[in-house]
Amino acid sequence: MRAPETHYARSGDVRIAYQVFGNGPFDLVFVPGFISNIDHYWDHPGMAHTFSRLASFCRLITFDKRGTGLSDRVGGLPTLEQRMDDLRAVMDAVGSERAALLGISEGGAMSMLFAATHPDRVRSLVLYGCYAHFHSWVLPPERFGPFLDAIDRDWGTGESLRAFAPSAVADEWMRNWWARYERVSASPSAALALMRMNAEIDVRHVLPAIHVPTLVIHRTGDTRVSVEGGRYLAEHIAGARYRELPGEDHLLWVGDTDRAITEIEEFLTGAHSDADPERVLATVLFTDIVGSTQRAAELGDRRWRLLLAEHNGIARREIARFRGREVHSLGDGFLATFDGPARAVRCACAIAETVRTSLGIKVRGGVHTGEIELDREESDVRGIAVHIAARIAALAGAGEVLVSGTVRDLVAGSGIRFRGCGSRTLKGVPGKVRLYAPE
Repeated sequence: MRAPETHYARSGDVRIAYQVFGNGPFDLVFVPGFISNIDHYWDHPGMAHTFSRLASFCRLITFDKRGTGLSDRVGGLPTLEQRMDDLRAVMDAVGSERAALLGISEGGAMSMLFAATHPDRVRSLVLYGCYAHFHSWVLPPERFGPFLDAIDRDWGTGESLRAFAPSAVADEWMRNWWARYERVSASPSAALALMRMNAEIDVRHVLPAIHVPTLVIHRTGDTRVSVEGGRYLAEHIAGARYRELPGEDHLLWVGDTDRAITEIEEFLTGAHSDADPERVLATVLFTDIVGSTQRAAELGDRRWRLLLAEHNGIARREIARFRGREVHSLGDGFLATFDGPARAVRCACAIAETVRTSLGIKVRGGVHTGEIELDREESDVRGIAVHIAARIAALAGAGEVLVSGTVRDLVAGSGIRFRGCGSRTLKGVPGKVRLYAPE
């Protein structure tokens, strides 16, 4: 199979390289791992064979994530939130309303988050060699530093092949191909930055919110991602099918590739989505003005109404700027939802800072990511995640924004810094909730 033409989709100010080929009855998006280069893939017979097999039963869409391969290099670390935007941009560019996702290794985290957040756009989910928490199933903290040192020293030489495909280390052609793959996929500095971002991945909280048909495939002796990581995913994603295959190579296209693809084909061609588009993963934001009753009494009805109108205008502008959805006004605050936690946190901080400096009033906010139920008839949202966000907001001090530990874990790589605020028991919520405040 010949390499298809490379195109570019625009995701904000960033261009994402993609290819599309095959003419099957449904779309499958190949979400790559740590690094990729969609042109260089085709120089490897195993990779070309993998794509040919996949494209024999679907329309296959491949892309390079921002900062890697042929896509734009960007300043700063890409977040899972931005990568979801990129995936959506590629799907829009090729006219794919709904697709199956094949998440490879590190690409699985974004795929899982996308499937939970946008179930209406995900037909089904396949996870190969994936994990929910980096330090639990890829590298423990004590081994992470030495691995970074090895990347810094050897990137571009192919030395890292032994970590991804130990059975191919003695193959000189493969080692040379892999060395060039490293060089054309990311610079040494970019590779280090991406590894640091990967080390912060923790999507364990997301797994219960995935309701699309899911297949988890893992090789028993995978030297890169422990098989326990795959088993954990299958145990915590409702209804997930698990296939454990023999082998030690992490790369899908090395080893017994056909067996894995046969499992994928049988699952995808026979899978029927029972996803409920009314239940989605979302980030919920509550805000309210601190001491609003006292302030209203001090100002009088007319002046208070004017001040409240200015506050509402600021809040609505910030919610729109950060691509949130206003659910409804609460009289002296707002309930809004976002499809990305970093945007919600930045929105909350922007509202608090702007009303403080412009109007001299203090707003507090609470942010939590979890599964919500959409009531489209009443344009409302319900669910435990909504209650948690409201209770977190109630704990915030004047001018303060508090977020749950779930939010803090999901904004890895965003550049947002947090200080710990301890753990609290919230009424009606089992266990304790870790709280953080953005600095």
